[in-house]
This record gives sequence, structure tokens and C-alpha cells, in this order.
Amino acid sequence: MLSYEKIAKILRTDKDNIIALESRLGVLTGKTGVMEKIVEENAGMIKSRCDILKICENPTAKNIYESLIKKVEADNVAVHKFLGFPKANLSSDWGRILETTKGIIKPPKGFFMKKEKALEFLKNKPPEKVIKALGYRDVDELIKNEDFFEVFSSLRFVQGAEWLNSEFLPQYASLTPDDFEEREIATIALSKKWGDLAEEFIKKKHHNISHLKELGLIYIIPIELNISAETLRNFALILHYFNEVEFYSKLFRKFSKDGEAFAQKFISLLRGDVPDQRFPKSEKSQWLIIQRYLAKDDQYDWRLFEPHINPEALHWERAERMLILISRELKGFPTDISFWHELNWVGDYYKTDSGLDVLVSFNLVDAAMDLVKKKEMTKYLYHHQESLWNKIFIEYFGENKMDEIIEENIIKGWFEL
Repeated sequence: MLSYEKIAKILRTDKDNIIALESRLGVLTGKTGVMEKIVEENAGMIKSRCDILKICENPTAKNIYESLIKKVEADNVAVHKFLGFPKANLSSDWGRILETTKGIIKPPKGFFMKKEKALEFLKNKPPEKVIKALGYRDVDELIKNEDFFEVFSSLRFVQGAEWLNSEFLPQYASLTPDDFEEREIATIALSKKWGDLAEEFIKKKHHNISHLKELGLIYIIPIELNISAETLRNFALILHYFNEVEFYSKLFRKFSKDGEAFAQKFISLLRGDVPDQRFPKSEKSQWLIIQRYLAKDDQYDWRLFEPHINPEALHWERAERMLILISRELKGFPTDISFWHELNWVGDYYKTDSGLDVLVSFNLVDAAMDLVKKKEMTKYLYHHQESLWNKIFIEYFGENKMDEIIEENIIKGWFEL
């Protein structure tokens, strides 16, 4: 199979898209054989990992799938031990891990909404479900007796998305750059009572860690999910959110210079807007910027098959680099975690026992998410495929250029080359 056919098959896109892409980007950069290089590198990475997993002879989809899951489970045991056997339902354990992680990576200060402004919004639109759940009379009593960050974290999982989007977030249209300040990223492990209130929300999300970009907050809800590899997945997700919060903070700071347009752009970033109209005709190479994983909602969304870059996949790439760096520099951290280095975009088709071709992802997040479904061959793939689109762009232009392109065009949602 030719290289452009192989890549098109993995990305589920038309091979003519890849041919046109290679032709146009080759003219722009003078680079040739890029698709072939990617295919060869992909094969080499897979072979080296299959050698480590001792599945060298004609591996099947099941062989690889099961071996990757066992590897995730083994790495989870090692990380869990290093972190002092944390219990997912203990705030004190995860608070310690959050602070330890923050101390290791030393994130820079960010540009976030002032607390007094956030409290003003809360008083304007009291969260009645939260107030009732905690037994308070009104929002003033809630604010007086509860932690600021805990209350704001609860809006998503107690009040619900409908209230948040229709009642609370529209207030953000009044924001100005003066409502923001430079401060450190905050981390918090919520107290146990919030775990009880968040149980239904977490069942749908399959994880108990989240963040608030506008406040520069990463939080953990103390609840045990009873999912394999929970500690490794949580630790990687914490690193991911540090990258994501820092990324959006830079954009908030950048757009704070845009005066009256600031609030509109700020809200667009929080929504994760992605254009939903076809490109105008052009001889240039046209790319989307997709801020979220569209495949979660619709794996056949037309935008997934067009050339695009994905900041979310880039956050995961950088989080896993942090994970590898920690394993190399922090005494006692399991070094075997380096198995996953640079595998985000790696994957290929293998035969099932019935002879069908299925795509197998070597992406750590995909492999860990497979465990959520208790080894039912669910085949999480969207992290891998989005990373491969990023890989193509980076091979031609580099990661710094990708950052630059995203900053310049993320509000519009697309660009031409």
C-alpha cells in the first residue's frame, strides 16, 4: 500500500485529500517524502514496542490490544506505589498529589478572572441546587461558609450544563480585561461532601478530575471510580490540565488587548467553538482548528475528515512529555513509563480473530480509556487520529509554527497555507 493510501485509511479520509496535502505542502516547504517518512516511522515505532511486549511474530489486533492494556495496568501499579498508594476518595491524598505535581512542573502564572468578579456573577445568578443541597438559606450564606473554588467547581456537576450555559455563562458577555489578573494556577481536592453530590455526573464522564479555564483552576472530586489504571490516568490528566489551562491563559492575555472584542473571544474559547460550514473554494491548503474531540459526539462528523490541527491533542502530547521527563528526573518514579514516549500518533490496522481489519491505537490515553469499558474491545481511537493530523502538520512546519497558527486563527477556526 502506498504511503498516502495508508495514512488516508488510518485517518478515514479520502486519499485525494492526502495527495493534495502532500503536493501543496511540499511546494510551500520544499520537503519531499514526508508521508512516506511518517509511515516508515510509524512502522518502526510499532515494531520496537511489539518487541518490548514480546509479540513479535505476526501480532493480531487482540494480541496488541491485550498487551497494551496489560502494560497500562503494570505502569499504573508502579505509579500508584510511587505516589504513596493514594485512595481516590480521600481529599488529603489527592491534595498532596496536586501540590507535588505543581511543585515538579512549576507552571507559570496565568491571566484569570478576578475572584471578586466571579463572586459578583454568583450573587447575580444564585445556584439554587447547590444552596439547597448544602442546606443554606441563600447565596450569601453559601459564600460565607464554603470555599470559593469548591463552590465554583460544583456549578458544573450540581447545577448542570443547561443552567450553566443558559443562566450563568451569559453574564460573561460583560467582562473586560480589567476583570482579570495575573496569578498562579490553583489546584484543589474538593471535600468529601462534593463526591456524594457528583456521583451521577462522574458516571457519565468516567473521570473525577476537571478544570475551570477562566479561573485557572484544576480540581479533583474525591470519589472512587473502581476503574483499572485509575491512578495513572488521573496523574496524566492532571498534567494535561496544567497544559490546557496555561494554553488558554496565554490566549486570554493575548485577546485582552482587543478591547471591546475581548468578551466575545473569551466566551468563544470557553465554548470551544469549531466552524460548521464548508470552506470557500481555494487552490490553497485549508485547515480547521478543532478545539475539542468531535468524535466523542459523532465519529462521522465531516470536519474530522478534513485537514485540521487539534490543540487538545497537543495538550496531551505535552502532558506525556512531562510524564516521561518526571520518570527520568524524579528519583523512584517508574522509568518503564518511557514505553509510551512519542506514541500519541502511532497505530495501524491488524487482523481480528475473524479476519477483519481493525485499527489499533498505541496512544496511552486511548489504551487507558479502553479500560473504562473493562476490556470490551471498545477501541478508543480519537486521541490517536487527532494526534496524527497534528503530526503531519508538524513534520512540514514544526511545533512552534503550529502554536503560532493556533494563536492567530483559533477564533476564526481555520486557516489557509
